[in-house]
Amino acid sequence: MDIASPTLLTAADPAPVRILNQNASSPLLLVCDHAGKAVPAALHGLGVHDAELDRHIGWDIGAAAVTEGLARRLDARAVLSVYSRLVVDCNRWPDSPTLMPAISDGTPVPANQDLSDTARALRMEALYQPYHDAITAERARIQAQGQVPVLISIHSFTPQMNGFQRPWQVGVLWNRDGRLALPMLAAFRAEGDLTVGDNEPYSARTGTDFTIIHHGEAANLPVLMLEIRQDLIADAGGADAWAERLARLLPGVIAAAGC
Repeated sequence: MDIASPTLLTAADPAPVRILNQNASSPLLLVCDHAGKAVPAALHGLGVHDAELDRHIGWDIGAAAVTEGLARRLDARAVLSVYSRLVVDCNRWPDSPTLMPAISDGTPVPANQDLSDTARALRMEALYQPYHDAITAERARIQAQGQVPVLISIHSFTPQMNGFQRPWQVGVLWNRDGRLALPMLAAFRAEGDLTVGDNEPYSARTGTDFTIIHHGEAANLPVLMLEIRQDLIADAGGADAWAERLARLLPGVIAAAGC
């Protein structure tokens, strides 16, 4: 199912949100904040080359494919953003300076320079709010089934940043709630072939990640954020292998968490 928005977008633009498996029986709710790299036609590609949108600054490479594969295997609901994080970053707070970045990893974004309040509001109304409204709605559907939603946010990270080779294949990001994170860390480590990051390569304790805090922690729901290294999931085979691995591990993790 797609959710459309009446503002900013034309009929030729894709809807801002994709929702998978709305009739799923599972309490699992997968979200993918940086799933897509679309840009509304009205924004003329943000003034950056298409090659820049293909980079990690435009989207989380491979994250959507992993989310889709996992949703299919576990019969789980999934909510995926469609537009590039350079248009609006759905995992940032509304007042964050990186919500609509003027520069990202050294790349200037001309269409984001000196944005007016009106221009910012249009993007929020058309793209950001529908995505988060969809997560709220799917969470409510699970609760209406008499279940406690289990929220898992799926991201990907670059193998190298600022000259540093990142050794982790996967990172488990969490803030105060370790119900899912601790058994997930244990499950990954038990695999024997993974270097696992505990709040690496990023930390969920900085408070910058909007989705897991707003939709998970604020409602006291079990929540987890996963970061998978992009070179492992950049093609269909790699993404499928990681979806298969997660589908094998997550039921035990959720059971261990008492969810």
